[in-house]
Amino acid sequence: MEGLQEKPNNDRDLFHLLSNMLPFTNKSLLLRMGLAMATITTFAFISMLSSVIIAELTQGVASAINQAGTLRMQSYRIASALAQELHAEDLRPAYAKQTDVRAAEFEMRLLDARLVSVVPKNPTHKLAVIYNHIFNQWQTRIKPLFFGPDGKSTFDPKGEGRNERTLYLSLVDGFVADIDRMVKLLEEDVESKIRLLRLIQISSLFLTLIVVFLTMYLMNSRVLVPLRDLLGCAEGARRGDFSVRSRYTSNDDELGQLGAAFNVMAEDLSKKYTDLEERVQAKTSDLERSNRSLELLYKTTNRLHTAAFSDNVYTELLRDMERLLGVGPGTICLNTDGGSRAFKLASTRRPPAGERDTCSPPDCSACFGSYNTHTMQFPRKSGESLRIVSTPIRDQKQQYGVLLTEIPPHRELEEWQMRSLEAVAHHIGIAINITRRATESRRLALLEERSVIARELHDSLAQSLSYLKIQVARLNVTLNQPDGVNAATPIIDELREGISRAYRQLRELLTTFRLKIDGPGLSAALEETVEEFRGRSGIAISLDNRLGSCQLTANEEIHVLHIIREALANVTRHSKAEKAEVSIFYDNDSERVTISIEDNGIGIDEEAERRDHYGLAIMNERASGLGGTIQISRVPKGGTRVNLVFTPQRQQYAGGETEGKRIA
Repeated sequence: MEGLQEKPNNDRDLFHLLSNMLPFTNKSLLLRMGLAMATITTFAFISMLSSVIIAELTQGVASAINQAGTLRMQSYRIASALAQELHAEDLRPAYAKQTDVRAAEFEMRLLDARLVSVVPKNPTHKLAVIYNHIFNQWQTRIKPLFFGPDGKSTFDPKGEGRNERTLYLSLVDGFVADIDRMVKLLEEDVESKIRLLRLIQISSLFLTLIVVFLTMYLMNSRVLVPLRDLLGCAEGARRGDFSVRSRYTSNDDELGQLGAAFNVMAEDLSKKYTDLEERVQAKTSDLERSNRSLELLYKTTNRLHTAAFSDNVYTELLRDMERLLGVGPGTICLNTDGGSRAFKLASTRRPPAGERDTCSPPDCSACFGSYNTHTMQFPRKSGESLRIVSTPIRDQKQQYGVLLTEIPPHRELEEWQMRSLEAVAHHIGIAINITRRATESRRLALLEERSVIARELHDSLAQSLSYLKIQVARLNVTLNQPDGVNAATPIIDELREGISRAYRQLRELLTTFRLKIDGPGLSAALEETVEEFRGRSGIAISLDNRLGSCQLTANEEIHVLHIIREALANVTRHSKAEKAEVSIFYDNDSERVTISIEDNGIGIDEEAERRDHYGLAIMNERASGLGGTIQISRVPKGGTRVNLVFTPQRQQYAGGETEGKRIA
């Protein structure tokens, strides 16, 4: 589209007509406005200049007309004075003198500069001709009637020159008629100049109005209308409609160039907006896919790590894959011996009636392949091939099985779907690995616990029973002797004491094996222990726990609690104390834990025989299990102090199970 090609034909014809009248209409808007203003200014200047010129040309004409009018009056005054001169016999000299004065005054008026100045220099001009005629007539015919060559009056008192002077009366009417013609010519000359001035001003005004009209028309057609069109296009672009285009794209003016530039900009914005919409849609699709992938991974981790290991969990996981990834039914197969033989753990596949399932154990090599993700095809009776993606289930370079997923007909899996399948398979491998490691950890813990029980029984109750067996053999030998009854009494006492000791050891073992820490943790267990012994013994036992940020393993917590319980049990049974204090302190610099149990009782005899103090032996064993040292000593002011020092180990996790949860 060029310029105003969509305007009506009449407007276009009018515009072409005006364009022919004003050749600057095809120039720039600035030049058009400048030329229009210059034209208007020129017309105004011409009008003012013509006024000034006409005013200058007509300056003094009024005085000249007035002066010419006085010539007529003076002519008649001369005639009047001459008539009086002729009829007044007695006063004839006086009237003659008056006539001469008036004649001289006429000449003075005729030669006055106000009249002479308006007479054109061109001798052929009508006004110059009539003036010269009047002047010549005065000089040659009328003036000689009143004045002689010497300038003296022609009045003759005797009446001799009377006929010559009276001749003026016959000439005055023609002479005045000539003066009237001169006055009329003066008036016509002034009127012609005024008419010329009027014509110039009317023409200037008319031309100015034409230029103003053309300027307004051009402003409307070339400025206002294109501006409204551009504003409408800009408003449409602001609303997001980049299909709007300007109709004014002429290269003749700035607005046409602006319209063409706007159309180019709108076209570019439309392309960019379309491209941006496509990119937004692509990003939205990517976000939707990412959201579906994240939702699938969340459901996968949530199902695998919060629910027990069961077929239902994996079946629901396969259904989540179908719903979120848009794939077909799936199957999870695990190998039992680390080879290619596998069993079906879970499946959502239901083969059509009459079709054989793709799974054909024990030949699972096709599904396992080279332990990489690959696609398999299985022919169907319908003629279409069933396509299945095999994704290895593995963790830490160990493969546990495969995840088999059907590909919907006439579709191909995208990269994000393949990555999601591999991520799900990897999480399944992690879950299987954690489950197996947890099972192995529980198996090892059970074996370790049994070993601990066996060692505890061997070191305590088994030795006591062996001792009792020896005492029974001694008693049997003694009773067979003649004085066996009396000699058997000490042995029976030892047997009784050994049985009591064995029973006490059995109770300690039962307490040890039943004790556990759960709920709030070690601090709460210590509070309960102190409260238990305080209520059972009546001793004022206090607890100062400054363990702080130190974290003990479960094994260390069990050992610490048993040592404190054993020490408090000894305080209760043997110390005869009134108060006791349990303090626990952790040194951040040395990273060591110090546990102290102190009472104000009778104190322990360091030199006494301790063969019956199995509790002390157990405390030493537990201290060794903590990798620390325990010291039992008397307090100088009375009482006993049990001091345990060890360096805690860091908790280590393997497969979600904390090592050391069982008693080592």
